[in-house]
Amino acid sequence: MERLTLPPGGAAAVDEYVEYRRIVGEDDGGKLFTPEEYEEYKRKVLPMRLQNRLYVSWRSPMGMDCKLVGPETLCFCTHRYKQHKTDFETIPLQRPISLPCQVRGCPCRAYLYVPLNGTQPIRCRCKHFADQHSAAPGFVCNACSKCSGFHSCFTCACGQPAYAHDTVVETKQERLAQGKPVGQDVPYAAMGGLTGFSSLAEGYMRLDDSGIGAPSAEFLDSPVTAMDHPFLKAFQASSSSSPETLTVGTSSQVSSLRKPEEDDMAFFERRHQERELGQC
Repeated sequence: MERLTLPPGGAAAVDEYVEYRRIVGEDDGGKLFTPEEYEEYKRKVLPMRLQNRLYVSWRSPMGMDCKLVGPETLCFCTHRYKQHKTDFETIPLQRPISLPCQVRGCPCRAYLYVPLNGTQPIRCRCKHFADQHSAAPGFVCNACSKCSGFHSCFTCACGQPAYAHDTVVETKQERLAQGKPVGQDVPYAAMGGLTGFSSLAEGYMRLDDSGIGAPSAEFLDSPVTAMDHPFLKAFQASSSSSPETLTVGTSSQVSSLRKPEEDDMAFFERRHQERELGQC
């Protein structure tokens, strides 16, 4: 295997380019800004981006954000979210907020998330794939004449069909009013609904207010039963098999209590590390 060696200062240059690309996105038209142009771009765009960020999610009828849209998330038009208009000097008053595609010649007038079936586009009721339909309003099929518009019965992991979901574009204030996470204000382009690493998981797997939510304290403190994961059952059995391990089991029970200053993810990470060390 050939090993890549960067010249002195090469790693810093790569980091600077990654930062540039995350801030500028597609706005440079494929030609890098000069340092002066870059500074002028940041002076103009960053305050607007920090104040008027729009959060984009694919929401089930139950209110769960089954998908939080990020820069690379594809639209129905097959272009990515970062290729749509995402920066506004003034947030539009009309609802829903339309985020048209900025790729030349694309008829897409508003960002619309469509899930994938594994790595493949989902099918319409006309049996043709989503990318075989027009991105223009109406979404008629280009492969047949009997389709009146894209309509898929594909079932999301939340149990609801795709057609029952909505692509939601909302402001920070609208999201806070619903008790959903907004993360921190960032200067990067087209962040959409991403607020942290857990945003990449599907809604029912996220332990935050945009997904199924964190387990209750009663659930976390309940004893291990035959219905639990084999790992938990094995760990409980080993902690009571001898006097030596009995002490370990007692300390483990104390350690399993969440500390007042710990959030959910810090608590889960600490318990994981303790169990890993206990098996060494």
